[in-house]
Amino acid sequence: MKDRAADKFKGKKMKIVRRELLYLAGVAAAALPSMSTIAWAQTPAGPKLTQILRKDLENQGQVVQETIVSVVDFAPGTAAPWHMHPGAQELLHVIEGSLVVEIEGGGATLLKAGEAGIIPADLVHLARNETAGVSAKALVVHSRAAKDKPLIVVAKK
Repeated sequence: MKDRAADKFKGKKMKIVRRELLYLAGVAAAALPSMSTIAWAQTPAGPKLTQILRKDLENQGQVVQETIVSVVDFAPGTAAPWHMHPGAQELLHVIEGSLVVEIEGGGATLLKAGEAGIIPADLVHLARNETAGVSAKALVVHSRAAKDKPLIVVAKK
């Protein structure tokens, strides 16, 4: 059952569609590396990102150079902009509430508390809390092999 959502993402060849998920660690990490909490100003009611770990990995043969772990809080009815992570895979685990995760060209998937999905690198995607009265919270893990690329690129729609 929990693997159902992950299986929907796994192995799909998804084209670039819209842009708006976890306006995640990348903006803060790339622009303001010392800032650990971000309330995105571009979307007045956007999600709040708190980066809880950013560490170079050891003994990995440099296949994965860095992992970034964040918690993202989505107020009722909020969403992050369409975006992508160049060279970085994203794992999204819903801790509270539910989130709709949409990958361009791949449709939308509802992830409920306790469910997770993997978004392959370089795919434009978004996440949104479609509920009117309940907040949602997700643990987000980015693993990337190329630290010289920005972690996040907001897609223009």
